[in-house]
Amino acid sequence: MALGNFFKFILGDKTPEASEPITYKGFTIEAMPLDEDGKFRSAGYISGELNGETKRIQFIRADQNADRQAAIDHSIAKAQQIIDEQGTRLLERDLL
Repeated sequence: MALGNFFKFILGDKTPEASEPITYKGFTIEAMPLDEDGKFRSAGYISGELNGETKRIQFIRADQNADRQAAIDHSIAKAQQIIDEQGTRLLERDLL
């Protein structure tokens, strides 16, 4: 085990891991639930192109799940809802 990984293991690194990106209506969604004391808050990134530039917007929601996979599924559903409601307008923001 590399020294850096050892310290992450010992100290309990809570850096979220992104799910595999999915494409939805021309956008890319990366679910990245946040680990908060054993519960996972729905969060992630939505990427898309605006005026020839790729924009990546972070979203964080109040919803929590006890299971990481459930949080990933919920994060993807929330991202799809955001895309359905806001379309490319969401790319004009920095944070949702």
